[in-house]
Amino acid sequence: MPRTKSLKDVSLLSAALEGLEAQKQKIEEQMRQVQSLLGRRRGRPPAAARAKPEKASPKRRLSKAARKRIALAQKRRWAEYRKKTAGAA
Repeated sequence: MPRTKSLKDVSLLSAALEGLEAQKQKIEEQMRQVQSLLGRRRGRPPAAARAKPEKASPKRRLSKAARKRIALAQKRRWAEYRKKTAGAA
């Protein structure tokens, strides 16, 4: 069964709420002062955050022939590397 709150409990909670609201207003005022010292207004992001991001350049598409040439060149490089490391060891 739910308990009914006594008049004493309600007045205590009301006083606590008033105290918290006063603290909230004091903190908000202090925040406004600090923000004014920083030179920016509440709710407004700094200039760096407002800058629009650059659009990414479109991806380059390689033809099958180009991919094949690149793959063969890389295989040649690895073969040369393996010859050098095998000769040195």
